[in-house]
Amino acid sequence: MADGHTITIEQGTRRVRAVHGGRILAESDRALVLRETGCPARYYIPAEDVRLELLTPSETHTYCPFKGTASYWSLPDAADLVWAYPDPKPDVAEIKDHLCFYEVEVS
Repeated sequence: MADGHTITIEQGTRRVRAVHGGRILAESDRALVLRETGCPARYYIPAEDVRLELLTPSETHTYCPFKGTASYWSLPDAADLVWAYPDPKPDVAEIKDHLCFYEVEVS
């Protein structure tokens, strides 16, 4: 990690749901919480708890020097709504096989 930049990952203790257009896209009690310097807390949901059949892989890929290369998925009315790191850097290996949504409901 760069000086002053930290990433922590912990097992979440709350239920997380991703909803778009009234449709539940993901729901989990097993989400990981990733906290990164300068960013909001993000919930990474196990792929098994995401309705992958509703999502279409996107051509978009971004690179984070701390997490690696992200792949994205879309809905017809929401481009790049979901992302994941298929081959994350070793320091964040726990997020492999987890997906993240921009907005989630936490209860």
